[in-house]
Amino acid sequence: MLIVAVAWMFVVLLMTLAEATSTQGTLLGAFFTLLLYGVLPLGIVLYVMGTPARRRVRRQAEAAQENSSAQRDGGGEPAGDPVAPERKEP
Repeated sequence: MLIVAVAWMFVVLLMTLAEATSTQGTLLGAFFTLLLYGVLPLGIVLYVMGTPARRRVRRQAEAAQENSSAQRDGGGEPAGDPVAPERKEP
């Protein structure tokens, strides 16, 4: 997927260069060409394509957190009183 993104940005940069150096083109037009043909669509596509990876990382982090809390106190129950109560003499 990264090669497609790099190739698309190369094409967009060439379009921007052509817009900026054309006799009828402007720098403002080149800027909007870069923004609207390159940065914005590519950002959206890369965000959508990265969703499964982000979801997988989040699930692994949650599983690791659950495993560490279960191993720490032996089952998720709160710890009891660490000092034994005093017994009274009969």
